[in-house]
Parts: sequence; structure tokens; C-alpha cells
Amino acid sequence: MAAKLKKGDTVIVLTGKDKGKTGEIVSVDPKAGKAVVDGVNTAIRHTRQTQNSQGGRVPKALPLDLSNLAFVDANGKATRVGFRMEGDKKVRFAKTTGDVIDA
Repeated sequence: MAAKLKKGDTVIVLTGKDKGKTGEIVSVDPKAGKAVVDGVNTAIRHTRQTQNSQGGRVPKALPLDLSNLAFVDANGKATRVGFRMEGDKKVRFAKTTGDVIDA
């Protein structure tokens, strides 16, 4: 199935402790159905000091399920994503406004 949410999309969290927060998708794991969103669902990870890094308590963004994320349209509201053909190209569009996401 084609990816409705991709890396670089701005999304809003629909459920959980970070409900209502927005952020940009950093990475997507389609096989597991999860995505990492910048600044959302963070946990403190204790890391050992190395030659390159200081170590200590480092905040790390953990993956969220794709079903708990919604694309943010041009109006700043959550929307579902659909697909349609424009000419001979398949494009994603926002269901609320009808605007094409991929330019």
C-alpha cells in the first residue's frame, strides 16, 4: 500500500500523552507501522560517555503508531490523506481541502 504519511510531513498526535502536539516526521518504519516525530513522545535515555559525546541523560524521540498521527493541512487542522490520479501521476491530497500534498 502507498504511504499516506512520509518523512518530512507535518503531523498532529491524536491520542496518548502528547495529544495535540505537532511535529515533523523524522523517520517511518512501514513494516512496523510506526513513525518517529521530532519533539514528540520523548524519553530520557542514559548514555555512557565516549570520546565523541558527553554522555548523561539524553532525550530521545520514540516511535509512535501511524494510526495515532494525522496530517496537518494548510489551515493547520488534522486531515486524512487520499490518493488520486492527476494526468498519469498518482498524488496525495488532503481530504478536507482537496489540496495536493505532493507538488
